Amino acid sequence: MAQPPYDPYGGGYGSDPYGQSYQQPPQVQHHYYGAAPPPNNGLATASMVLGIIGIVFCGFTSILAIIFGHVAQSQIKRTGEGGAGMATAGLVMGYIVTAIWIVIWIFYLGLWAALVGSSATVY
Repeated sequence: MAQPPYDPYGGGYGSDPYGQSYQQPPQVQHHYYGAAPPPNNGLATASMVLGIIGIVFCGFTSILAIIFGHVAQSQIKRTGEGGAGMATAGLVMGYIVTAIWIVIWIFYLGLWAALVGSSATVY
């Protein structure tokens, strides 16, 4: 059996001069950050993105943004996921862009009907 190395200050590591052994007290870890936020709902993200790009795609994706936004809000209420703000943003953008494109389509259909109606003259 090997002997512990010589310690000029007293007993070996883990003992006091009286021969009693002791252990280090357990270390307490302090975590100063909160709990991790819940994951975002994927439909909420999709709703926001589709609402934004609905401006470019003639409002067709805005209809999907409205549908995804309502489904995402119900899932967020049920599961407690994050992304409620994105779902709301998708709904707002979806409704606004859809309304704008409906007005534009009605204007152009009316303009087309007026042009076709005026060109059909009877001789």
